[in-house]
Amino acid sequence: MIAYVYQVFTIYALISFIAAADLKTESVNNQRYNYPSVRRDESVVDDYYGIKVADPYRYLEDPTSEEVKKFIEDQNKLTDEYLGRNYIMPQIEKKILETYNYTRYDVPERYGDRYYFTMNNGLQNQDVYYVQDSLNDEPRIFFDPNTLSYDGTIQLSDTTFSEDGELVALGLCSDGSDWMSVRFRNTSSGMEYPDVLHDIKFSVIVWSKDGLGIFYACYPKWETNSTRSSLGTETYQYGNQKLYYHRVGTRQEEDVHLLELDDSELLLGTFYLTDDGKHLIIFPGKDDNSMVYFASLDELQRTGRLTTKLNFTAIVDRFDNEYSFIDSEGSTIYLKTNYGAPNYRIIAVDLNNPDPTNWTTLVPEHENKSLKFAIIIDNDKIVLEYLVNVNSRLEVRSLIDGSLIQEIDIPSGYVDSMWGMKSHNELFYRVVSFLIPGIIYRIDLKHTPYKPEVFREIKIAGFDASNFVAKQVFYPSYDGTLIPMFIIHKQNLVRNRSASTLLYGYGGFNVDIVPEFSQSRLFFLQNLDGVYAVPNIRGGGEYGSRWHEAGQVLHKQTVFDDFHAAAEYLIAENYTIASKIAIIGSSNGGLLVAACINQRPELYGAAVAQVGVHDLLRYQKFTIGYAWCPEYGCSHDGNKTVFENLYRLSPLHNVRMPIDKNVQYPSVLLTTGDHDDRVVPLHSYKLIAELQYKIGREERQTNPLMIKIQISAGHGSGTTDDEAEIYTFLVESAGFTFNP
Repeated sequence: MIAYVYQVFTIYALISFIAAADLKTESVNNQRYNYPSVRRDESVVDDYYGIKVADPYRYLEDPTSEEVKKFIEDQNKLTDEYLGRNYIMPQIEKKILETYNYTRYDVPERYGDRYYFTMNNGLQNQDVYYVQDSLNDEPRIFFDPNTLSYDGTIQLSDTTFSEDGELVALGLCSDGSDWMSVRFRNTSSGMEYPDVLHDIKFSVIVWSKDGLGIFYACYPKWETNSTRSSLGTETYQYGNQKLYYHRVGTRQEEDVHLLELDDSELLLGTFYLTDDGKHLIIFPGKDDNSMVYFASLDELQRTGRLTTKLNFTAIVDRFDNEYSFIDSEGSTIYLKTNYGAPNYRIIAVDLNNPDPTNWTTLVPEHENKSLKFAIIIDNDKIVLEYLVNVNSRLEVRSLIDGSLIQEIDIPSGYVDSMWGMKSHNELFYRVVSFLIPGIIYRIDLKHTPYKPEVFREIKIAGFDASNFVAKQVFYPSYDGTLIPMFIIHKQNLVRNRSASTLLYGYGGFNVDIVPEFSQSRLFFLQNLDGVYAVPNIRGGGEYGSRWHEAGQVLHKQTVFDDFHAAAEYLIAENYTIASKIAIIGSSNGGLLVAACINQRPELYGAAVAQVGVHDLLRYQKFTIGYAWCPEYGCSHDGNKTVFENLYRLSPLHNVRMPIDKNVQYPSVLLTTGDHDDRVVPLHSYKLIAELQYKIGREERQTNPLMIKIQISAGHGSGTTDDEAEIYTFLVESAGFTFNP
């Protein structure tokens, strides 16, 4: 029995910074911003297929060096002085805090006889878990992660309950790092068990059927080469992830090693238990594509213990397609896949006869809808979420034959979280949009037709959605493909080319950029009086796997072209002009932003690249970077064409002053976190150093080139302080107007 809860978060995080200099330490010539002096070592040169590529800031890859620590200090000092010079930032931060100050909830989840949900009173660093015995009872605090640290840097990143709801595994992360430790608690008594699991990363937590132990994947501590206190700042490449079984109440050293594979780069952290507890299904993979294996848990069911490695049988042993687990019924498992179905379908696989020739299709691919999510509820029904032109649609179908039972009407927007279980007859889901903070619905499945009832609505005092417009347009890209884009602004906007415009993009990894609510965006709309635009460029998954593949590897330039075309559309439709367009993106979106200003500096007035992947020739050498090779291609894989494409696009390797003497680079702010162990901060360090060296010392470059490195922060762990810095930078450097 499996419960599913999923959440898509707006990506607002951190990216990078660095400075430039000559072969010896010396300041750049243009002292307009007094950029720090940064050593440049021209002797570091790599050979790729006979092509010599310099890497003068290679030494900035070492996070432990005193030189890097000084670099961080100097760059932060410069940026802080720039942001603080007109005393605007405290006013902006105060207004952002006011925007965040409202109560918000997630959907309830039922485990055993109790309901659990998270709530934030508005300004708490971390959401607090509450429990109630029924939906009508008074909630009481179940677990408050804010009590674990004085500064709110310990985050509850995983909460997994045993089937009977008597035990819970709590996954905790610190300082923004992906490293997770797991604790165990009795939900009735509140007693916490003494065993704590460490060295867990990129892994789900799955309880055994008896509720006495968990399955998890980790990188054993003797392989991490780091002290626990420094985890999150490392850059070395991870490998050899292993699968374990832990029995609650025992020491981690006693855990049973169940699986490791010959390919050290495979991720083993995605796995599930069948409903009857008889089999473990695992999805070894890289990026989105995965294999599928299963193993019998006969020993665990017979004796209550596991003592040896499991014997896994392959269902899929190639990386050609995506597979994700939905649930099971007896020996049949249900998978969502794009195998033979770019918009995805649901297949049934009998573990007694798992050869692909025996698979059956429960729900076929839909031509005009991309299947995103499915759960089995009320024993014999399956709920499906589709995206139709980047808006959610829900259907309830029969688990017996896949036939449609009922479509569920929802407001225009996105279902960002959902909860239901096979053994329960109620469904909760939350609908959000650019102008809807959140409406939680409940459906009682005992009564037909199904009628969604508003269970809880999130409201913000003083916010009236009718004062704003959120519309979707379709604009042509360079090849004529129509790209959807959401445009949000105040009702009274006059399209006279004067609007300060914030253009957000991502375009990669099959990620859907959906109409979700953002406090940061609300602040922009209310207090900067501009236009916020969100194009669904190729590389994402909004229209199925073909949309994703159109922006992968050798097609990556398509992503940047789609983004350029979005800016051109906003100009052509008289919303704004180039100098008033600021672009922003995080992680893969940070790469997008940096690549776009290299390619079309005249098209943008400012750029904020957060926790970006900027060195496309070496990204695979750090932490989990090798998992992105299916997305970008790798410079070392023996394919010269792939290398040449990466070299042509890599932000770090394409910084150069425009030929047109009337054009300079936009104002640039890179952001990153010193504990980002996903996209390590060295990407941003090296890029800012290159920007300040090659661009910053040019007389015509009057726009600032800066970086902010957040301390004790990781990938996607942005705060209101970070947002205040970003908006202050846009006010100071790009002419955005702040209206308190």
